[in-house]
Amino acid sequence: MQREAPEGASLLATARDALLQEILPKLSGTDAFTARMIANAMAIAAREAAQDEAWVTATRANMQRLTGAADAPDRALASAIRTGAYDPGSAHHAEVAAMLRNAARMRCAISAPRVLGKG
Repeated sequence: MQREAPEGASLLATARDALLQEILPKLSGTDAFTARMIANAMAIAAREAAQDEAWVTATRANMQRLTGAADAPDRALASAIRTGAYDPGSAHHAEVAAMLRNAARMRCAISAPRVLGKG
């Protein structure tokens, strides 16, 4: 279903800009710090809202395929990793390692894009 414009990410970006450009300059001390924290949270929420969720669906499907767990495949994968099921030399080590690297990149793209050189 197509969302009506403006979308959530756009609204958050507009509100964040207003906070940073119009309100923050009038604040000082802990109020300015709090406003910057709010602006940072708004930026994270906007990036999360704008992100394509197809990778989440694909990753979950891969976890289900690897673990056989229909419910909570992420927990099943974590448990299998802790037991060494995907250690180097195992049949699916490279696949699981690539999936975890991709998931870490996707999470960083939301919460810390500067780490990836995107912010």
